[in-house]
Amino acid sequence: MTAVEKITPPDWMDAPDTVALFNAFSAGGASVRFVGGCVRDAVLGRDVSDIDLATDAVPDRVIKLLDEKNIRAVPTGIDHGTITAIPDQRRFEITTLRQDVETDGRRAEVKFSKDWAVDASRRDFTMNGLSADPDGTVYDYVDGLSDLRAGRVRFIGAAEERITEDYLRILRFFRFHASYASTIPDAAALQACREAASYVEKLSGERVWQELSRILVIAEPMQVFGLMEDARILRLLLPVGRSASRLEALAALEGMVRLAPEPIRRLTALIQPDRQEASQIATRLRLSRAETSRLDNLSASRGESRAGMPELALRRSLYTLGVDLFQDLILLDWADQIAREPSVAAGNILDWKGTWDAAHDWAPPGFPVTGEDVIAAGVEEGPDVGEILEDIEDWWIEQAFRPDRDGCLERLRLMMRRS
Repeated sequence: MTAVEKITPPDWMDAPDTVALFNAFSAGGASVRFVGGCVRDAVLGRDVSDIDLATDAVPDRVIKLLDEKNIRAVPTGIDHGTITAIPDQRRFEITTLRQDVETDGRRAEVKFSKDWAVDASRRDFTMNGLSADPDGTVYDYVDGLSDLRAGRVRFIGAAEERITEDYLRILRFFRFHASYASTIPDAAALQACREAASYVEKLSGERVWQELSRILVIAEPMQVFGLMEDARILRLLLPVGRSASRLEALAALEGMVRLAPEPIRRLTALIQPDRQEASQIATRLRLSRAETSRLDNLSASRGESRAGMPELALRRSLYTLGVDLFQDLILLDWADQIAREPSVAAGNILDWKGTWDAAHDWAPPGFPVTGEDVIAAGVEEGPDVGEILEDIEDWWIEQAFRPDRDGCLERLRLMMRRS
């Protein structure tokens, strides 16, 4: 049975881009609605970033309807019925109504449909099975509205069947529970995820990281990672040592210093601070080159900071490692101590805060000489220039960055006389 109710349309539902898109479909006699996450979040009054639409028009016709109204259409996933429309500024993902023909847990063979209820029933959770018109009329074929408002994440139909269609739904359940639930986990959903835990090993690293990175940045991740550990899922994703308590401490520190959560920093807190293990995890999750480098740098430099660091040591580390990286290390090392020695950490709060404040307020000085200065002093171009410059910079750092350009040039002249 279809439930229909009306919400106050948020601004994006009647924005010029949206109106242009809906007019293009209505002019051609095709039906189109908002679907999925944007409807879910609109009902809750949350901000919406991505706008997904569904239509009863097949992909070729979607492209034709858009072209007739001079709306750019990009066939981003045309084999599965998805077209990206760009009327002006905003992008819209438009997918033809579908039903599954065959699934293997990682991909699905689909055929196009004209039935909104069938399309809704193939989605993962009831709260994601909603659709809506631009006037705020919401259609609910799967009892999603009551679950959404009750803060209950529930699979559509039998949880086991939904999971066997796409194993990634195991991880999505935990992410959605952490983001939307206000009750204890749905028993049937949690049991199905626990029984199907081994399937996460069949997922590609990219798909796992897509979900895990989103779970990591949840405001209070301790509970959800506890659930994943109990369900024997976390040990399959991260088969090395894990410390949810260290992650919890990091999240609390981020809140205290008003630093936005970031997935690689939090991943570093969750795993043991070992470069080899970090490398294995980066390979398993298929992290990008930049993410892999960041994870390696954080893992390699753990223990570099400490509570109440002497000013010179603090400045050396900040200059050598960079302000952003060293600030991350302060929080990670501080979280380490909270997790290992909570009583010691409690007594060091002011010293840790002093280290953080000093690092946060520090502006890196510019090294006042260049390779051109070394060449002007009589050194031929080549590797000797870099070596001499590095020696002067090391001396400058040891002098707490106090020598100015004249002082560094005098050091250069002294080195030249000695050579």
